[in-house]
Amino acid sequence: MAEQSSGVSSVAGIATANASRYLQQLCKHFAHRIPANFDTAAGQIEFPSGVCHLRAGEGLLELSLTSPDPGSMTELQDVVARHLLRFAFREQMRIEWQPA
Repeated sequence: MAEQSSGVSSVAGIATANASRYLQQLCKHFAHRIPANFDTAAGQIEFPSGVCHLRAGEGLLELSLTSPDPGSMTELQDVVARHLLRFAFREQMRIEWQPA
């Protein structure tokens, strides 16, 4: 699935000292079932409901989602957030999605 030029977009910036670790965990986890590629600083996961781009910076994990419609976006946000929070259970992490 190529990056979508129309539809809806959403972003979240998450403060964490483990940005690269979580980026890699998410991508490895989903790579067993759907297309995903990554390195220590960036990744992309191609879900049926849209695409998630990830970028790990110093103390910040940036997530950028694109989806064809609001319903698919809601599903995509939920799937990404649930898995990230599961991997980051030792942290008090907040994920606040913003329209992009």
